[in-house]
Amino acid sequence: MNFPNRGDVDHLIDPQPLPEFARVQYEPETAAVDDPSAAVRSEVDRFDFDGLEPGASVAVAVGSRGIHGIDDIAEAVVEGVRERGFEPVVVPAMGSHGGATPAGQREVLESLGITESRLGVPIDARMDTDQIDTVTVGSTEFPVHVSTAAQESDAVVVVNRVKPHTNYSGRIESGLTKMTVVGLGKQHGAKAFHSTAIKEGYVETLETALPAVEAALPLVGGVALVENFHEETAHVEAIPAGSFTDREPALLEQAYDEMATLPVDDIDLLVVDELGKDVSGAGMDTNVIGRYRVLNAPDPDEPSIKLLYARGLTKATKGNGNGIGLADITRRAAVDQLDLQKTYANALTSGSTAKAKLPLVAPDDEFAIQTALSALGGYDPDTARIVWIQTTQDLSTLHVSEPLIEDLPPAADVTGRESLAFTDGTASFTRD
Repeated sequence: MNFPNRGDVDHLIDPQPLPEFARVQYEPETAAVDDPSAAVRSEVDRFDFDGLEPGASVAVAVGSRGIHGIDDIAEAVVEGVRERGFEPVVVPAMGSHGGATPAGQREVLESLGITESRLGVPIDARMDTDQIDTVTVGSTEFPVHVSTAAQESDAVVVVNRVKPHTNYSGRIESGLTKMTVVGLGKQHGAKAFHSTAIKEGYVETLETALPAVEAALPLVGGVALVENFHEETAHVEAIPAGSFTDREPALLEQAYDEMATLPVDDIDLLVVDELGKDVSGAGMDTNVIGRYRVLNAPDPDEPSIKLLYARGLTKATKGNGNGIGLADITRRAAVDQLDLQKTYANALTSGSTAKAKLPLVAPDDEFAIQTALSALGGYDPDTARIVWIQTTQDLSTLHVSEPLIEDLPPAADVTGRESLAFTDGTASFTRD
């Protein structure tokens, strides 16, 4: 596809004066676990492995999200299982991620630091599943699939972060329940889940499918993690099988209280340097940007962001640009990073096709910013509310336009004044 260069489109917009910016350090008060690995090993000791013979295989199910220190946490779970006399094996529990291929899922784990050599255990990344049941959710029959690798193990432990979901809100969102039903369902299970959930509701579909999965798997329990504003581990808890849906709502409430948010809610233009699956399942955390963009689920009330410019993809996402459709504007450099096979595999499995759409593609930063300012309507540099962040996961250091300074909360400190400049169309901040 040929996108226009600057010479083709420059005459279509009128240059707008830029506001001045402030560099801001945002540090809300948080709590963190001093030694997450030690906490994980202690929690693994609480699991009931009664009935398992020494040498029994234990599948440790891990996913693909940007969990803080997930390599260390996975290693701690593996060590805890091994210390009990069992043989751990890592099983990817990430639905269709990694292009829905074994090699792709291994690649995702490797990008997170989870490798066979690092953990000293095999990784069984087979995408094979069995249809273990058909359950009815509302008026829909839902085929439930489960990973063959997990079924062939003598026991299963899942590891995941409990956090607000990127597509909906409810008493159960991202966490152990979703990883067990969707992640271990591989591509077929994830596709069937999302197709039903879009129509009948995510929580209803999870709660209906979980008992079928628990009946088919030797599920021991799950290690639930909650993270703070800085994406650090704030809580670790072993939850036994059969108790996921009882315990997760309280942990989800804690996650909402702890999660990273922008320091202001009313924004004209949000600029995001990078999006990716390592940042959020939706590329950008939808609770941070206030955009779900899925059928049958209204967007969050806050924050209110008029326009969003996404500049590029993280290296770790390896071309999976699912979530780029949440932006209004991107640039050619971001499109050049896209691996459409991975992006489409993710979007088609989830049924959230809007996240894979291409927004307006600008030739460079300068044209993208000028396009956004012109599109705001009645633009005035003295009142424009612009926020510029690295990713939706890293909100400690950011830039805001001068008109926003007076609205910043006490936890946000202005550390300097800077100007936005362009070199060959590429944006950068320079200290005044």
